[in-house]
Amino acid sequence: MAIVGGFDVHRAQITFDQVNTDTGEVRTGQVCPATRANLRKWLEPLNGRPEVAFALEGCTGWRFVAEELARAGIEVHLAEPADTATLRGKKKRAKTDRADARHLRELLVQNRIPESWVAPDHVLEVRALGRLYVGLMDERRQWQQRIHAQLFHQGVPPIKHLLTVASRETLDTAALSPAGHRVVETALDVIDHLSTQIDPLRADLADLGRHQTACRALTSHYGIGALTAPIIWAEMGDCRRFSSSDKAVRHTGLDITVWSSDNKRSGPGHLARQGPPALRWALVEAAQCAARSSSPDHGYYLEVKARIGANRAALSVARKLARRVHHHLRSLGDAAWVEAA
Repeated sequence: MAIVGGFDVHRAQITFDQVNTDTGEVRTGQVCPATRANLRKWLEPLNGRPEVAFALEGCTGWRFVAEELARAGIEVHLAEPADTATLRGKKKRAKTDRADARHLRELLVQNRIPESWVAPDHVLEVRALGRLYVGLMDERRQWQQRIHAQLFHQGVPPIKHLLTVASRETLDTAALSPAGHRVVETALDVIDHLSTQIDPLRADLADLGRHQTACRALTSHYGIGALTAPIIWAEMGDCRRFSSSDKAVRHTGLDITVWSSDNKRSGPGHLARQGPPALRWALVEAAQCAARSSSPDHGYYLEVKARIGANRAALSVARKLARRVHHHLRSLGDAAWVEAA
């Protein structure tokens, strides 16, 4: 391989470190500002050259960099950030952008890059829509919580289901101060505006869930519907890159992390939360359906709920679903990633 390099991508600049493996010549520097146009111009001397490869971490901004590398005919390696940091070992000196770029280059030369999946464009588009949907839902929920907080702060009995007409009428007559009423009215206006963005987005995702091959297949698992299927599909990615279902669960961030050394242990474990938040949201939403008596996981859910509570029972079912999704997507192979007609 003639040229091997690493990119450390930031909003202000892209730091590069590359080596010519034939001559041993090393080049370092920055592409500044970090825009598609500047990067395309910087890559022009490498266009069409054989045996050129670059690695970058799968952090914010990787998409346009990977697209421009592929456009120039350069081999792209997307590194998993957490595993890349682990391979760096204990920090012995100041961490810099140049050191990060060199680290990626060295891993690539040694064939030790912890590869992440470079998703096709149509999958990246669904990811963006899914994350937007989850973000808007979170924001709407926060405004509902503001209303509940204001009601409690002024001693008003709680009002459930704030999106219904009956609840709105009850809020109008609630015994609140003038400022309290203004807080509620403002929150309701924001909620209504967010709903106008959420509803068509939900319809688009559900439509994809009914027509894309793999998404339609995932809805055969109890709890996964037309809405959550495309989010799980896009965020889970090509499961053939995972050697086991345990690694798929680790990707979701639903695995439990515990610090231990010799006979010492830090206490109860906590969720890793290192995977895509939208994926965790979709899996947990689907897992909540295990509370229904018709669910095949209902018995397991009740057993875990009796021991450690409903929330952790749902998380346990979510991990089961992640494993099932992993095996199902693997079995579909390339057909799982065909764009919906």
